[in-house]
Amino acid sequence: MNWLDPFRYSFMNEALLTGAVVGAVCAVLSCYLVLKGWSLMGDAISHAVLPGVVIAYMLGLPLALGAFASGLFCAIATGWIRSNSRIKEDTVMGIVFTGLFALGLVLFTKVQSEAHLNHILFGNILGIEKAEMLQTLITAIVTLVVVLLLRKDLLLFCFDVGHARSIGLATGGLYYLFLSLLAATIVASMQAVGIILVVAMLVIPGCTARLLTDRFDRMLLVAVSVSVVASSLGVYVSFFINASTAACMVLAQSLFFTLAFFAGPKYGWLAIRNQRRSSGKARTALGAPEMARNGGL
Repeated sequence: MNWLDPFRYSFMNEALLTGAVVGAVCAVLSCYLVLKGWSLMGDAISHAVLPGVVIAYMLGLPLALGAFASGLFCAIATGWIRSNSRIKEDTVMGIVFTGLFALGLVLFTKVQSEAHLNHILFGNILGIEKAEMLQTLITAIVTLVVVLLLRKDLLLFCFDVGHARSIGLATGGLYYLFLSLLAATIVASMQAVGIILVVAMLVIPGCTARLLTDRFDRMLLVAVSVSVVASSLGVYVSFFINASTAACMVLAQSLFFTLAFFAGPKYGWLAIRNQRRSSGKARTALGAPEMARNGGL
């Protein structure tokens, strides 16, 4: 088998392009999610889109429209319940998204449709149609443009909401704008990796970059680079091992995170262990003269 075989098939080239685009846009939002501490929000919205997909099919509407509306409803409902109860946000997310996901499963089992549940849950990037690929590309481009134009405002909103409000930023508008971008990205990624594995695409790149740099602008570049390479590698490898493409993409992301966790130059496990050893030796060396003056006590 030739290593260039995957590039001879149009469906593989389309999958590589779609995977790279999805990886890039998810990586950008991943950095903001990690900074804000909203990783669970991505998980919640990704699971909550299922009932919207089924209801859209029943009404004859575009599936993407139903998924977007359902995901946005999950985010708004989470914020409303949090503001009107004593329950913490992460707990509310768990209640809302599991309830919506369960509703989606019930609706799916009761509705006769030509859609395949595995494709919705786990994606079907190798069988993505031209219209779906175009939809993914347009959504990704719009999301990236909006984030780049508002990157400073979003960064301040994620880092310090109080300061952002004090200087006159419309934090409420930024909140719902960011959630809308997140929901749109999840919908765009649904055809590629599915609503279950998309959460990994929204979390791992930002975490990987966070281990490698302290500057946010570099964090964005590292996250996008790692995510695009990992997504392309996952698609490429899945061709040879005949495995789930979405799962291979996520495994490649996890591999890069593992490498960064252990071998990161500053915040990797090995680097931190060496720093602790050096600090321990330095303290020992500084303490030796004092012990000598006190007679070894």
